[in-house]
Amino acid sequence: MRLDPESAIPPREPESLPTSRLRLIEPLTHVEMPSFEDEVRAGLKDRPRSLPCRFFYDEVGSKIFEEICDLDEYYLTRVERSILVSRAMDIARAVPFGSSLVELGSGSAEKTRLLIDALLARQGALRFVPIDISRSALVESSQALLLDHPTLDIVAICAEYDSGLAALDGAAHTPRLILWLGSSVGNLHKPQAADFLSRVRDKMGAKDRLLIGIDLRKERTVLERAYDDAQGVTARFNKNLLTRVNRELGGNFDLSGFRFRAHYDEVSGAVESSLVSLRDQEVDVAALSLQAAFSEGETIHTENSYKYSLDEIDTLAERSGMQSETRWLDDGERYSLNLFCPC
Repeated sequence: MRLDPESAIPPREPESLPTSRLRLIEPLTHVEMPSFEDEVRAGLKDRPRSLPCRFFYDEVGSKIFEEICDLDEYYLTRVERSILVSRAMDIARAVPFGSSLVELGSGSAEKTRLLIDALLARQGALRFVPIDISRSALVESSQALLLDHPTLDIVAICAEYDSGLAALDGAAHTPRLILWLGSSVGNLHKPQAADFLSRVRDKMGAKDRLLIGIDLRKERTVLERAYDDAQGVTARFNKNLLTRVNRELGGNFDLSGFRFRAHYDEVSGAVESSLVSLRDQEVDVAALSLQAAFSEGETIHTENSYKYSLDEIDTLAERSGMQSETRWLDDGERYSLNLFCPC
């Protein structure tokens, strides 16, 4: 697999990346995303009000999310891992021999290790291309992987998804397995999900495959417990957005004046997360010269998490210019890993 040399800078100096099997790419050209300041201004002026979920993951938010993943109610991480534990070798056999592995939002790459092990067992050597916005996470996880896998080499891309995809060569010489775990596609409205996956498809050759984790529709009680746990960890995760506004933009949100709510809409299939004002109140955000008046019961939407039926997954693939080739489910049929191939 090649990278577009015009969209990447050379690797860092050897003292920063002390192994010859690790290169770090930081694209010169970036797909511009609205800043936190811009999104907060727009979201608090809009009706209904909103704050984008992509800003959950500052240092504090990332640690809280690790707590969420360990909750009994939050089954997603646990069942996705169970599929990889039992099916990693089946997945490795389902993709062309000699495939490299590209991962969107690799993070710690903990679950990815299972697939890396299976691909290495099948083909002996592997190139891994993690794409993540956090440089420190990329370097830390990559160096840990290289210590454990002498026939692995890594080209890490420090970028948002679209900028990272732009750095990939659409006509790679070797087949690739593109990996997107965690049901992250569920955070996108369904038309947006198809649009994003169409951009992924544009970077795929005929032999490339996409392995995507997608959570499935299920009982309301199970879903609402998963996203509004008894210990209030998810509530704390959502309220951390208000803490960020206070810290970074001079806001004066009173966190005790809002409660967290998760509601499952069975028609759309979305678990809708929001912060609900408990009283009439006014909030100032000094850096934006903005004052927002909330009435009791008014909401700030923070996240949608869409759940799919198997037929809806097939439709998503079709609308993205792909087709669903194979899928694997956990024992309780709560979650799916889906192998998409280009049409």
